[in-house]
Amino acid sequence: MESIARLDPDRRRRTGVPEVVYAEGKLPEHTLELIARLREADPDGPALATRCPEAVLSRAADFFVGEEVTVDPLGRTVVVGALPRPRGEVTVLAAGTSDLPVAHECLTTLAVLGVRGRLIADVGVAGLHRLLGVLPELEGVACAVVIAGMEGALPSVVAGLVDVPLVAVPSPVGYGVGAGGVVAAAAMLSSCSPGVAVMNIGNGFGAAVHAARIARRAARADGADGGAAVQEARHG
Repeated sequence: MESIARLDPDRRRRTGVPEVVYAEGKLPEHTLELIARLREADPDGPALATRCPEAVLSRAADFFVGEEVTVDPLGRTVVVGALPRPRGEVTVLAAGTSDLPVAHECLTTLAVLGVRGRLIADVGVAGLHRLLGVLPELEGVACAVVIAGMEGALPSVVAGLVDVPLVAVPSPVGYGVGAGGVVAAAAMLSSCSPGVAVMNIGNGFGAAVHAARIARRAARADGADGGAAVQEARHG
């Protein structure tokens, strides 16, 4: 396998984020073997593969007999290994149902990184009352990921209404001049709401990494994870 990939199993220790297999463009057998090698070389956490084709999604459970395997056909992800205990929380908002594949990739990545993800779906600006109805659910959230296609307006609206670090993801959803998410990306990059961090088109994985780092630091700062560990140590 060294002829096609040089794995970096030490990445989790250096950056807090393990190396992940990007399956698109790879042969299914290469993807499955790379996941297996990551599990062997970095057993401290689960191995994740994103953008998996059906040939990987359908074979994963049989390939990793004896392992805990989580397959998400909508998000096109495969996770091998037990998920870590969640520390911190991120809310993921999806403008429409067509944005759910990106949202699910984000949610799975958050879980692999040890962060609790909560999905709020179908709150796009075409029916603004839907968004206004869920705004109270964003109070106290460490970070929010907002995914939208078409004209990509949702992140700007959310950022103008709440005091929450916000990661915007343009979704490759829309007709004609939407150009596969380019219009949404340009709109988010041009947002008049300050402080919006924008990921690449469809990059739910990257959004989750950014949001997880914010959420985990917030959890450490308020003792959300440390307190439980101390109590367990005292009473174990």
